[in-house]
Amino acid sequence: MLIARMLMPSDYGVIGMLGIFMAVSQCFIDSGFGTALVRKIDRTETDFCTVFYFNIVVACFCYALLWFASPYIASFYNLPLLESVTKVWGLNLIINSLSGIQNAKLTIDIDFKSRAKISVITSLFTGIVGLWFAYRGLGVWALVFQALASGILRTILLWFTVRWMPQLIFSWQSFKELFSFGSKLLASALLSTTYENIYPIVIGKCFSASSLGVYARADSLAQFPSSNITGVLQSVTFPVLSKIQNDDARLGDAYRRFLRMSAFVVFPLMVGLASVADPFIRIVLTDKWAGTILFLQIICFALMWYPIHAINLNLLQVKGRSDYFLKLEVIKKILGIATLCVTIPLGLAAMCYGRVFTSVVCLGINTYYTKRIIGYGFSAQMRDLAHILIHSLVMG
Repeated sequence: MLIARMLMPSDYGVIGMLGIFMAVSQCFIDSGFGTALVRKIDRTETDFCTVFYFNIVVACFCYALLWFASPYIASFYNLPLLESVTKVWGLNLIINSLSGIQNAKLTIDIDFKSRAKISVITSLFTGIVGLWFAYRGLGVWALVFQALASGILRTILLWFTVRWMPQLIFSWQSFKELFSFGSKLLASALLSTTYENIYPIVIGKCFSASSLGVYARADSLAQFPSSNITGVLQSVTFPVLSKIQNDDARLGDAYRRFLRMSAFVVFPLMVGLASVADPFIRIVLTDKWAGTILFLQIICFALMWYPIHAINLNLLQVKGRSDYFLKLEVIKKILGIATLCVTIPLGLAAMCYGRVFTSVVCLGINTYYTKRIIGYGFSAQMRDLAHILIHSLVMG
């Protein structure tokens, strides 16, 4: 927030234009292997080493593609600065690939105390780095160097915390076994990532860098409570539920408790943020970000359902039904793209309202297989969550 006070919306717009390229590359680097490792009960050292070397090789390949594609990316957006920014920003792919196994091991061990320490230290240090560069007037490069510093420090701390060293082992048998589960998650992640980044592409191409910066700031502020809390819950729920994946009674009970707990935390936060968006933006980010207010208010009502989506999809991964996961993603993205095409001519606000519509409709789609697996469908979930939603709206 302090950095945003010093920079302009267009600086954030430049970074937002690269979002889809980085996100898609990261999908290929992980390829669902991280989730496959956490879910697998009889994982071996060979599995860890195989995934480690795969991640690095794919990360280097993706970075090379970005390097050679950077002039074309800059030409597409008609922004020459993007060429050099892409080449430097892309280094994060290689840096992050070095710590994938360490991160997976902490998740497997449900060691979130260590992850919290790493996150706090990294955020504090790189926040200072970003502030210093912004104060020096480096503009968009303040964001680039902050991201690089974050990746490097986080990787170092993960290696220091998780005392694991890779051996010179790579097994095609292990690769095929993990990829049989991870490949469908990869396809799902590619669909989801591409769809989520279609908005920045369309806004960056059809509107302007400043418009994209305003939209991206609204989206990131709304994502802050929703995605961070959901990420924490997913990190905890997935390994916990995986341990009881064959006991449907315990699984269903734990699943319902996780769902209610997430709504109890996220619903009031999102409604509250929408309610105070105007004074919040003007006081914290200054009036130059006033264009963010309406978009933030609308997006809050789209993202308040995000943890419910995520936990429903978590259940499919726990039960090993990555095929169901992929089918749902295909259906939802077709609906989302159709909604986007209808709302583009109506402007940015209409596009944000479209996100609310698709979020609610997709919730019903996500719960279809949940009902088939543990008999806990849309109507049952809404009955459990209705009182939390009503209280949150009254508060708002």
